[in-house]
Amino acid sequence: MNSINKKEIEKFSNMAAEWWDPEGKFKPLHKFNPIRIKYIKENIVKEFQLKNKKYPLSGINVLDIGCGGGLLSEPMCRLGANVTAIDASNKNIAIANLHAKKNNLKINYICSSPEKLKTTKKFDVILNMEIVEHVEDVDFFLKSCANLLKKNGLMFVATINKTLKSYIFAIVGAEYVLRWLPIGTHEWEKFVKPEELKNILIKNNLNLKKIDGMNFNILKDEWNVSKDLSVNYIAEFKKN
Repeated sequence: MNSINKKEIEKFSNMAAEWWDPEGKFKPLHKFNPIRIKYIKENIVKEFQLKNKKYPLSGINVLDIGCGGGLLSEPMCRLGANVTAIDASNKNIAIANLHAKKNNLKINYICSSPEKLKTTKKFDVILNMEIVEHVEDVDFFLKSCANLLKKNGLMFVATINKTLKSYIFAIVGAEYVLRWLPIGTHEWEKFVKPEELKNILIKNNLNLKKIDGMNFNILKDEWNVSKDLSVNYIAEFKKN
């Protein structure tokens, strides 16, 4: 079995050179990054009762799946985590490696999907950020991810709900009207409802700890955590 969607990999490989351009094709992710870093950091610190003020994630082994150019891997590394980051696109990994070296950051980048990752290591934290809506088989993908997580480890999943509102906002609004994203970035059919996500992960021994919405405030030009799950949402799961 395979979780890689070749069409999606090709799409993101073609944009790989723009990963670190805050005004480029990944501009929405650059805007989204601060709120998701804060959310992940605070919940890891709370769960593992970490006390290091300078490097809050010191000693935590993180696996960033579908890491792209390393937009999340690098901040996790700066916060003290031991980061392994995987992506099925060779181009993405090349860009990520180059950027990390330029910034003297030690991140273990590997071109792989979770089911093909050759490791005996289990991770404290797995990040699935904006990736489940781009994979070939969500069930198989999440099962493969769960196998790489330690007992009592955390998995964070950020994705887009499958609602009429998400079609209007995430596709029509973001791609066609505001042109925040290239047309064809998302397919509504691949969006995942929170209940569906929860049910898949329960089958793989992960229980939902918390779930929050992520909403964009156009007036403030920033993302906020909210109770509204109708478009973007982020969930934290813990392995039994």
